[in-house]
Amino acid sequence: MDKYTFSGQPVLRLLSDEQIKLIHEKALNVLETSGIKFESDEALKILNDHGAAVDFDKKIAKFSPQMVDDAVKKTPSTLQLYNREGEASADLSGNNVHFDPGSSLIKFVESDGKTVRKSESKDLVQICRVNDALENIHLQSTSVVCYDVPKPIGDSYRLYICLKNSPKPVITGAFSVPGVTHMRDMLAAIAGGEDKLREKPLAVFDICPSPPLKWTHISSQNIIDCARYGLPMETVSMPMPGAATPVTLAGSVVVHTAETLSGVVLAQCVNPGAAVVYGGAPVHFDMHYGTTPLSAVEATMVAAAYSQIGKYFGMPTHTYAALSDSKVIDMQAGFETGISGVIAQLAGINMISGVGALDFVSSFSLEKLVIDHEICGTALRLHRGIDCSPESLAVDLINELGPGGVYLETEHTFNHFKTEPFIPSTVIDRRDRGSWDAEGQKDIFQRARERVKEIKETHTPASLDSDREAKLDQVTRDIMKELGVESLPQGPK
Repeated sequence: MDKYTFSGQPVLRLLSDEQIKLIHEKALNVLETSGIKFESDEALKILNDHGAAVDFDKKIAKFSPQMVDDAVKKTPSTLQLYNREGEASADLSGNNVHFDPGSSLIKFVESDGKTVRKSESKDLVQICRVNDALENIHLQSTSVVCYDVPKPIGDSYRLYICLKNSPKPVITGAFSVPGVTHMRDMLAAIAGGEDKLREKPLAVFDICPSPPLKWTHISSQNIIDCARYGLPMETVSMPMPGAATPVTLAGSVVVHTAETLSGVVLAQCVNPGAAVVYGGAPVHFDMHYGTTPLSAVEATMVAAAYSQIGKYFGMPTHTYAALSDSKVIDMQAGFETGISGVIAQLAGINMISGVGALDFVSSFSLEKLVIDHEICGTALRLHRGIDCSPESLAVDLINELGPGGVYLETEHTFNHFKTEPFIPSTVIDRRDRGSWDAEGQKDIFQRARERVKEIKETHTPASLDSDREAKLDQVTRDIMKELGVESLPQGPK
């Protein structure tokens, strides 16, 4: 994707070309006038050495437009992710769309759909194994916090579980400064070494600034380490209109742009050509309840807008969508997930995180995950559009059959009836009422619960070969020893 062009803009455009230029200009003004706070002496030194105006006492770095422009031009326009077996799995370029579960949720919803408890490592195992069977969700994520393990190893241990239980590429992130290094070692054990990991990355690291206009010590160091190790990262700026960013959507997009570009600059100072995904997790600040719904249409509009800007910069894009702030799987969960997911899809956002998530991205439900899989399939079918090739237009067939023609038994129908439509699983009920009555009048939650049970009983993810499994286990044991962790509930033994 070219830099500073509008050729890669998506179907859904909330910003005109002139508005994109204007927001870019205003963000550059913020970066040069207000600057960004970095709570990392190493980050400040790196930025100072590369031409930023740094106030070491206030920990503020200010960037010239030229410095930002140089960084944008050095950032790759595409990112190819590979699965555990080294096969290309997700092309994050252009307007390609991929879905993955929400990350770092703190609660797990039991199969009754109402009981909620703190998430544990066994829950992450289940999520990985069920998600492995869902073809419309292309990526895994370190979906939940594992409260049954010691906090110092909590970040890297989640990646360990994902790598053990599914070949899909992983969206992950560190809670600590050494976390990136530990996870790099795990990934290298799977990839066959650090050089091969650089060539074929199988994970992306979420790194979040703290709004407004600040990077913590941990997040700053995570950017530095990811860049040094050649690990793809996505900056996840979190606009919160009226609370942490201006109440206007345009003002919030300006802050998002400034925060994201500052992370891009740091990454490119460390390692020119470092892969950075232009990401975010926008929320709406509900003044009535004091809550932060991610599924509000305004939040998804901010995502669609900053995605246009990311595409203008020629970078892969990411957001949080296809999720719900409902507490249970109900009509609210369905319409919020569907609307936000389709808006993000129409905006051509390359990576859409959030399936399976409820309650302000705090609770994870396996039943919602399998329902969301159908929403993802619908969105991806919409994304595929309408094929107007001669074969699809079928004019010869139309003329051959003429008025009153019957298409059901034609070879053309036989060749295309499985590939032209999206065909949902039995989670979606398309039967007549008589059949529905005869099978117990089950609602979507009951069908989803049965689907989860079926996957658990019949689907076995591809196993990791014994040699790489042993290497991964040994790396994890080394991390445990370094951190003083004696045992972990899901291994290694």
